[in-house]
Amino acid sequence: MNHLSPHSPATFSPPPAMFLASARKMRTHPALAFLLLFVIASGASENASTSRGCGLDLLPQYVSLCDLDTIWGIVVEAVAGAGALITLLLMLILLVRLPFIKDKEKKDPVGLHFLFLLGTLGLFGLTFAFIIREDETICAVRRFLWGVLFALCFSCLLSQAWRVRRLVRHGKSPSGWQLAGAALCLMLVQVIIAIEWLVLTVLRDAKPACAYEPMDFVMALIYDMVLLVAALGLALCTLCGKFRKWKQNGACVLVTAFLSALIWVAWMTMYLFGNAELRQGDAWGDPTLAITLVASGWVFVIFHAIPEVHCTILPAPQENTPNYFDTSQPRMRETAFEEDAQLQRTYMENKAFSMDEHNAALRTAGFRNGSLGNRPSAPFRSNVYQPTEMAVVLNGGTIPTAPPSYTGRHLW
Repeated sequence: MNHLSPHSPATFSPPPAMFLASARKMRTHPALAFLLLFVIASGASENASTSRGCGLDLLPQYVSLCDLDTIWGIVVEAVAGAGALITLLLMLILLVRLPFIKDKEKKDPVGLHFLFLLGTLGLFGLTFAFIIREDETICAVRRFLWGVLFALCFSCLLSQAWRVRRLVRHGKSPSGWQLAGAALCLMLVQVIIAIEWLVLTVLRDAKPACAYEPMDFVMALIYDMVLLVAALGLALCTLCGKFRKWKQNGACVLVTAFLSALIWVAWMTMYLFGNAELRQGDAWGDPTLAITLVASGWVFVIFHAIPEVHCTILPAPQENTPNYFDTSQPRMRETAFEEDAQLQRTYMENKAFSMDEHNAALRTAGFRNGSLGNRPSAPFRSNVYQPTEMAVVLNGGTIPTAPPSYTGRHLW
């Protein structure tokens, strides 16, 4: 074996700095790979935890708004959004056409229509509170706004039925501030009931706002049921009256109140008894209430809001028929030449007929005591020449004189 002597030439060896740089590179690549794998794994785990159709930064309580697995929330949300857009469009149309409404009977209830549309818009908006996951704030909003919004809509229906009843029977409705004021005063009763529930239950007793039985929720809505029944009964009275052109408005109020009553009977039966019988009390409670809000809102829009807005903005029919009894304006003739000739011929025939009657009266009347100076008898006086209306018109408005008698005197 060859051994290197101390005097042999030295072999090449890399410097220590190169070893340090290569060691750092070897340690850096595994760190980057590990970090990349960690990000991918965390993203995959987060995607697995979120619902299908929702983003990564969405709070858990709003998952039902976009979760494709809970299809009822997507459908109800879409229907409620469409109803809200139509309600806003009706409010905009009513606001734009307001300066062009000239009829007093149509302009007075505009404020009442705005209140009704505002309550309907609130019902569509409240639907989203029953789609998202409940908490203490959401439950308090549900309990408070449900009764108040329905009370506003039913109060407007009741005021509208009162207005139509007055129009059908007397032809005159209450003023606009009376209608709007009556609706707001009736709604304030339900506001007081809702505030009392919040104060006594949530604040004083410190009970959770979500811890309530279905029967408690229904019992707090008794006043709304009273308003609905009153509107239904008063709408029946609008079908009897002498002014028939307003009965269509009464029929719309009647149909709206009747369908609303059917919806309330259905949802209360399902909410109180049906879900418990099907053992779906907790799972189907919110869908039942959300569907009720959407159905009621669309009934209000289709059967009451759209007909009333259409009737309000519809212009009154123009009466082009001239008033022949109005002497303040000059009368213009609108007849053709053939009609003028016919009028002249008719006048000549009437004149000839009147003269024949006058001559016959002179021959048959006779005179008293054979004297020539006395007045003719009754048969002669009854056959005195009478000018017709056409003779007056064609004579320029002056009454033509009768033919003179044998003494030279006129008979009148």
